[in-house]
Amino acid sequence: MSTDLDLAVDLLRATPTHENRSEEQLREWAAVALAYGDELAAGTDEGTDEDIQIVEREGGVRRDEILLAEHHRGTVTVYTDSLTHLAKLAAENGFQVSREALRTAAIAHELAHHRLDVRELNRRLGHTALRLGPFRVRGHVAGAEEIAAHRFAHHRSGLDVSPLLLTTALAGGN
Repeated sequence: MSTDLDLAVDLLRATPTHENRSEEQLREWAAVALAYGDELAAGTDEGTDEDIQIVEREGGVRRDEILLAEHHRGTVTVYTDSLTHLAKLAAENGFQVSREALRTAAIAHELAHHRLDVRELNRRLGHTALRLGPFRVRGHVAGAEEIAAHRFAHHRSGLDVSPLLLTTALAGGN
């Protein structure tokens, strides 16, 4: 059974900008992103989401992708057809997750993106994109925000199974 760290490393490894990164580097970044998600969830009070509106609609299941939810300008849109589809796929793959639990995880994931301080995450990751003598430009680690948001969603949703494991397991079952 893969751990969240293993799954996060796999996610980073599958990101095109990381194909030549060392296993050690990917594990370090994955661990930092997971820890940031843990910290974000631990410091979050359930009652602080009043500024976010939740709307539900159809249209998340497309031929080449499944969009569960998205956050845009203070609104989280949850796609009900995607919830139904993913709950069915999860059951077919042996995961006992309800549609409501998936909904809660999807909303939490989007809230994490709303709350994430990308500059702070990048500082913790410590990736250098450019160095000119004593000066360095901090780089962005593609995929790290997703890892942190998945971890946050796991804490906030109460899912028994990790959202990273669900995402990995269901990726091939569109």
